Amino acid sequence: MTDVSESGFKEVTRVADARERLLGAVEPHGRTERVPLQTADGRVLAEPVVSDRNVPHYARAAMDGWAVRAEDTFGAGDRSPAVLRESEGRVGSNEAVRVHTGSEVPEGADAVVMVEQTERFGDEVEVFDAVAGGENVAPAGEDVDEGQALYEAGHRIRPSDLGLLKSVGVREVSVAERPTVGVVPTGEELVEFDPEPGEVIETNGLTVSRYVQRWGGRAEYRNVVTDDESALRAAIERDLTKDVVVTTGGSSVGERDLIPEVVEELGEVLVHGVALKPGHPCALGVVRDTPVVMLPGYPVACIVNAVQFLRPLMKHREGGALPPHPTRQATLSRKIASEPGIRTFARVTLESEDGKTVATPTRASGSGVLSSVALADGWVVVPEGLEGYDEGATVAVEDWEYQP
Repeated sequence: MTDVSESGFKEVTRVADARERLLGAVEPHGRTERVPLQTADGRVLAEPVVSDRNVPHYARAAMDGWAVRAEDTFGAGDRSPAVLRESEGRVGSNEAVRVHTGSEVPEGADAVVMVEQTERFGDEVEVFDAVAGGENVAPAGEDVDEGQALYEAGHRIRPSDLGLLKSVGVREVSVAERPTVGVVPTGEELVEFDPEPGEVIETNGLTVSRYVQRWGGRAEYRNVVTDDESALRAAIERDLTKDVVVTTGGSSVGERDLIPEVVEELGEVLVHGVALKPGHPCALGVVRDTPVVMLPGYPVACIVNAVQFLRPLMKHREGGALPPHPTRQATLSRKIASEPGIRTFARVTLESEDGKTVATPTRASGSGVLSSVALADGWVVVPEGLEGYDEGATVAVEDWEYQP
């Protein structure tokens, strides 16, 4: 726990501990459905997949050439080629059948001589290089054996998996249903368009609902709920049929920050205040077995906390592993400072200079400056044990926008 009294919190919880509490409080939803293979990219398998056939299902030629009995080529060389009769169908003694890459190796043959090592004269084929049994032949089951376990339940399907599954005859798969998420923007100051002084255009709910879709969920983007306990209570209770409820705004400790209090009345607040920057005022709770993620109202803090808590929670409810964000190594053009005990997410832009990638921290770094996220190329995560990174340091830049 870390003292951050200047933000209104006496104590905050480290990111990893907060995430562990949240995920430990709920189970995967357990609902499954069968979907056509071509629509299964990114879905989580609900049951293991075992191949019921060999791939390939026949012995096939791995080269263009002639299918032969290997023993008929023994001793063949440039000066004393083996002479075989051209044939069709089954390969008999001292016979050869023309084959092409991928075609079935005819019965009787156990090897293929590359066409480059042969000459054809009429109905005879001269072989200038001996081959061993099995040479240039892909046996049945070389790729996949019948009965081979391919994937376990919980595996998230990738495009390459689709190809393999189709090759073994799979037409549809059992997958976890996409998690459902109720997205509830809150705040009496929020409007949709044309704000007056003191009003703010609602963007957090829109942004979070689109992230939910990108992360494989189904979002219900609700209308703005004002800062009223009864209205907030009704909004949360309405979406308790969802796998996750996420609110934006009203999660701090001010007079109008009512969401944590409402969740505590309905269920339990697990965490209120997280040791990350930007975005201390995040709260996590559970109401009637439904997790509630209470995101801060400042746009950057909202996005950072959504990535750190909502994304892993959705993957957990779905029953799959959390894919890591792709990273790029870059050299810092300026120092990044960080408060001890706080995990800092410093937004950066990337440029190529003299053959290396340079990361430049955005000048506008406040948690309310949405452009510092929207115009950034990624962020650098400064762990709790460091006070930042010096200029010239090599850092990992996370691409948090990457799907999934």
